[in-house]
Amino acid sequence: MNKLSEKLGYIQTKFKAKKSRYNSFGKYYFRSAEDILEAIKPYLLELGVYITVDEQIDEMMDGLPVLKSTATISDGKDAIHTVAVVGIDLNQKGMNVPQQFGSASSYAKKYALGNLFLIDDTADSDATNDHSKSKPALSGKELDSAKAYMAKGGKIESIKSKYTVSKDVEKQLTTL
Repeated sequence: MNKLSEKLGYIQTKFKAKKSRYNSFGKYYFRSAEDILEAIKPYLLELGVYITVDEQIDEMMDGLPVLKSTATISDGKDAIHTVAVVGIDLNQKGMNVPQQFGSASSYAKKYALGNLFLIDDTADSDATNDHSKSKPALSGKELDSAKAYMAKGGKIESIKSKYTVSKDVEKQLTTL
């Protein structure tokens, strides 16, 4: 394989990044940008390529800053780029500004890398949360987590998308 496009094609067909992180509130496993970068390392030396991820605040959209993340694979001569664009919600409850930017950065990096390596996100949480199936009742530890989430400004709709919430529990959560 001499051409960068051939090397990238090889990676895209062989590459696997495990979902090693668990979201206990949503009850799903997911992969992060760090997981993707760790899994790609064996290919770098084998194929004589390197990966970079650059970010910049691009513009304002509807009053929100937009973060553009560019993932690049290069062999030192040629380069192939992919981009992911994410809005940064500065009004997000429960997060300070550095956390809001960091969260957007992680998300944008993950999707820029996913675009570059053709990681199928149908196996990720965004695609597998099937809200039409029956949901577990909100109780126990999950109820305690939901109360903490609501106390920090969380939205009841988010909780209801994952759990069946009785009227009594909803009243408890919305009067915190």
